[in-house]
Amino acid sequence: MSGRQRMFDDLAGVAGGALSALAGLRDEAEAVARGRIDAAIRRLDLVRREELDAALTLAANARAGQEAAEARLAALEARVAALEGVRPGGGGPGMVV
Repeated sequence: MSGRQRMFDDLAGVAGGALSALAGLRDEAEAVARGRIDAAIRRLDLVRREELDAALTLAANARAGQEAAEARLAALEARVAALEGVRPGGGGPGMVV
């Protein structure tokens, strides 16, 4: 009976070793695949999602700043037009008399 028990213990040890070896191979295969995907992304000049989100945030901020500047410019142009219209004699700056 002890011979049979020993054989089962040996089989269990071999099976356990095989499973851990397979787990190691899986981890190594994942690392290789991840490396190849990263290399392909760099070669194709693609960007990561985080970089795209950062660029979109910068673009949104720039657009908001541009719209604010355009509104301020329109208000200033309206003020200048109103001030030029109030001048006595009608000879505002930039006008040839």
